Amino acid sequence: MFKLIDPHLHFFDLTKGDYHWLKPTNPPFWSDKPLIAKNFNQEDLQVSQGLELCGYVHIEAGYDNQHFWREVEWLESNKGLSFRTVASADLTRSPELFTEDINKLKQYSSVVGVRHIFDEEALNLLNNPSVIKNLEQLAQHDLSFDLQMPFCDAESVDALLTHMSSLPHLNVIINHAGFPPLPHESSWKVWQNNIKSVAKYPNVAVKCSGWEMKSRDYSMDWVTQVIAECLEAFGHDRVMLASNFPLCLFSMSYDAYWGSVLGIPKENTQALMYDNACQWYKF
Repeated sequence: MFKLIDPHLHFFDLTKGDYHWLKPTNPPFWSDKPLIAKNFNQEDLQVSQGLELCGYVHIEAGYDNQHFWREVEWLESNKGLSFRTVASADLTRSPELFTEDINKLKQYSSVVGVRHIFDEEALNLLNNPSVIKNLEQLAQHDLSFDLQMPFCDAESVDALLTHMSSLPHLNVIINHAGFPPLPHESSWKVWQNNIKSVAKYPNVAVKCSGWEMKSRDYSMDWVTQVIAECLEAFGHDRVMLASNFPLCLFSMSYDAYWGSVLGIPKENTQALMYDNACQWYKF
C-alpha cells in the first residue's frame, strides 16, 4: 500500500467562484473544455486499492483573483482530508500592498505558498523589480512560490537564474515539470539543460504533472523519460508526482492516472508520491 499526497490539483464551485478561464467565451478555447467546466471537490478523488489518498495541495484556480483570499476561505469551509493551499497572488503589486496581501493570506491555516502564473509573461515579470522584491517577501514570511513557466524559453530561464542566488531562502516549486517538449523536438535539449541549471539550487523542487496540456493522448514513454530527467537533475527528494486534477480528465480518469504513473519510478516511489510533498508543502 502506497500513501499518496497529490501536490497539484484544483477544485471548482461555479456557483460561488468567478473562474473567468472556464467560461466558454474566454480563452483557452479548448473543444473539450466543457468536460472540466463543472463543480469538483474532494469526493471526486477516488483511487484504487494499493493507494491511500492521505492529502492534497490545492493550487489556485481563478476562483476570485481580485479577492484572492475568498478561494482559501471556501476551501477551509469544506473539511475532509488534510490539505494545504497555494493561493493566488499578484507579484506585480507594490511591495507595500503585497505585504498587506501576505498578511491577509497568513490568517488562513492551510496557506503555505502562492502562485502567480508566469507562462508567456515570464521574461517581463522576472525583469520587474516589484516582482523580485515580492518574491523576497515570500521568503521572509516562510511562504513558497509555485513557478509556472516554460523551461524551453531560454531567455526567461536566464532571467530566473540571475535572481536565484539572491533568493536562497525562497522555496520554489516548478509546476508541470516546466512544460517539457517531446524528446524528438528540437527544444528538448533546451528544456533538459535549463532543468539541470535550476536544479543546482537546493531550494528548488519540481512537480511532474500536466501532461495533457501538451497532448491529450500523450505517451507514457514520454512521461517516463521526463520523470527520469527530473530525477537525474533534482534527486529523489525534490521531485513530486501530481495529477493536475481535473485537467487530467482530458486524458483519463483520476484513478487511471495514478495507476499509470505508479510504476514509473522503480525506487523511492513513496518519496515521489508522499514524502516530498509532506516536506515541501509542510504537512
